[in-house]
Amino acid sequence: MKKFITTLLSMLLVFIATAQDTANDTATAQSTGLRADGKIYVVVAVIVTILLGLYVYIIRLDRKISKLEKHS
Repeated sequence: MKKFITTLLSMLLVFIATAQDTANDTATAQSTGLRADGKIYVVVAVIVTILLGLYVYIIRLDRKISKLEKHS
């Protein structure tokens, strides 16, 4: 399983590196929309906040369920 995860992460990193290389070529010529206005950082911040909130909620819920399982 560990080998599978390592392989999957390696493939993902190669894909990200290729996507960034392609994006750099077109970014200088076509900086429009949210990126041109600098609002993309706000979008990313909101998404990260939502995902962190969900992560914390799931962790707390798991702890509460584990506590209830131990008591019963």
